[in-house]
Amino acid sequence: MYEVAGKIKLINEVQNFPSGFMKREFVVTTAHDKYPQDLKFEMVKDKCAALDAFKSGEEVQVSFDIRGNEFNGKYFVNLSCWKIQPAGKSSAAAPKSQAAPHAEPSMSDLRNDDDFDDDRIPF
Repeated sequence: MYEVAGKIKLINEVQNFPSGFMKREFVVTTAHDKYPQDLKFEMVKDKCAALDAFKSGEEVQVSFDIRGNEFNGKYFVNLSCWKIQPAGKSSAAAPKSQAAPHAEPSMSDLRNDDDFDDDRIPF
């Protein structure tokens, strides 16, 4: 798994193939290096619709895998995106309604005296 952050430069239309396969390509410009890089990613099948929520110029975080294949003696590399989200959003972030920190419960809060009734032990 790899991740990169940058600004969306281009979002192409969905490409449909006779086999039923579909893909959608988009380009993200990274700015963390001395020289910005334009990286072309692709999303396949049902993931293509995820790009509908984005537009050119938006800052995003892209999670992707590197895929390679050979065809007629030529080798190709694809950056296969499996998740795209607005920049600055953590995938582990709690929803805003639950973002406030809660105190950890004590042992007495978790313990119920009825939990230790030996008459209910199944063995």
